[in-house]
Amino acid sequence: MSNEQLVAKVWNYAHVLRDQGISYGDYIEQITYLLFLKMDQERVELLGEPSVIPKKWRWESLVEKDGEALERHYRDTLEALAKMDGLIGTIFRKSQNKLSDPAKLKRVVSLIDSEGPWIGKSVDVKGEIYEGLLERNAAEVKSGAGQYFTPRPVIEAIVKCVDPKIGETVCDPACGTGGFLLAAFEHMKGQSQDREKLRKLRHGALHGVDIVDEVVRLCAMNLYLHGVGNGDSPVKQGDALAADPGERYNVVLTNPPFGKKSSFRVVGEDGEVSTERENYERDDFKFTTSNKQLNFLQHIMTILDTNGRAGVVMPDNVLFEAGRAGEGIRKRLLEQFNFHTLLRLPTGIWYSPGVKANVLFFDKRPASREVQTRELWIYDYRTNIHKTLRTKPLVRGDLDDFIHCFKERQETERFRRFTYKQLIKRDKLNLDIFWLKDDDLDDVEGLPPPDVLAAEIVDNLEAALEQFRSVSARLAGEDASGTMDRRTPSCGDHKRREGA
Repeated sequence: MSNEQLVAKVWNYAHVLRDQGISYGDYIEQITYLLFLKMDQERVELLGEPSVIPKKWRWESLVEKDGEALERHYRDTLEALAKMDGLIGTIFRKSQNKLSDPAKLKRVVSLIDSEGPWIGKSVDVKGEIYEGLLERNAAEVKSGAGQYFTPRPVIEAIVKCVDPKIGETVCDPACGTGGFLLAAFEHMKGQSQDREKLRKLRHGALHGVDIVDEVVRLCAMNLYLHGVGNGDSPVKQGDALAADPGERYNVVLTNPPFGKKSSFRVVGEDGEVSTERENYERDDFKFTTSNKQLNFLQHIMTILDTNGRAGVVMPDNVLFEAGRAGEGIRKRLLEQFNFHTLLRLPTGIWYSPGVKANVLFFDKRPASREVQTRELWIYDYRTNIHKTLRTKPLVRGDLDDFIHCFKERQETERFRRFTYKQLIKRDKLNLDIFWLKDDDLDDVEGLPPPDVLAAEIVDNLEAALEQFRSVSARLAGEDASGTMDRRTPSCGDHKRREGA
């Protein structure tokens, strides 16, 4: 059976369960638990390795049961393994049995058991099967799963440009299902045949963090099936923005989650539920803001090692958001880091409609009084580029010209150079720079679909509202002399489409 046929077989049963009230995400979670138990058994029987699972909870004790005894034993297994440390604890953290119908559970157990031995399949095959499930899940469940899935052509282009080397450490502080970490691993593993270097690459070079338990589980399993991680998990659950982790990395590759604001729910004594905006106040953050992307950008500035390199996906608001934090962080990025390249991505490539995003490439530099960014090269792969998920998806070859320009540094129609002196003069240090004529402005028939237009309108209104909030906060912050800064930012600043 081919990889595609196996993915289709596993996925087809997901549709059956979906009709019976079990979501795709829940199904993949159960596949994760059961596949790990099955492969542990195969390591013992086929490779002669010791089991990492206590005897009472191993695959053979599960597969021999039926009916309510099977469901009860499976539930107890998940509860016991969730309390363990290392990779096992990461994969089974807060695990629950979502296949409470014994007949459905038995069918999935039989499906996993009959397609073995899984351990005999190559690492690439197992990884491809699992990634196929994750990608299908992201496509089928656009709200939720899709936010953790970055298009593979984007990931591959970023990794090729940043070029992580074997012996370096790589971190993704918003790792999702592990796309960046796996792409970096594939890029690095072919650079050496030295066994010790490859061992360190598999078991110590890659580091990921994500705030969602279920996603961390999927990421850990995805890496495990690709041969990354052993006793210890390369990824962990946590809020990357909560504190400086103390670790520094040579390379950071990431696409922080969509959405600008960090918030949490508060239940009052009267039972009323309110949403509070969360500002991360950290000693290493130069600016306090509720903008999640700006906070992630500050976090990446911290965790990069001296001379470290970063490739980071960020939405447009990071380039133009006014106020002390937005302008200050952009200025810091230009002056204390070498912010050398900006790739403007097209809309239509994300599972959330209307998202406008960019890739920021920058290098950390030792402390210096001199400005570290001498010139910023911008590649516009958005203007007059039309992509959709189904009919015209982004493919790897679409970004070949950008990769060529990234290396050669020669101006073209889509690739332009802007000096630090040009950038620093821009109003509010707005880096939302365009120079190509947008044909869609003259073509009413070529306008995006209504849902995309609506998403763009909401994004623009949120940006304007955020600017008004910054004005309000500034007016409220009257200084000791009683003077106020009454300059009001223009709500249209971020929509300017001229060059520097």
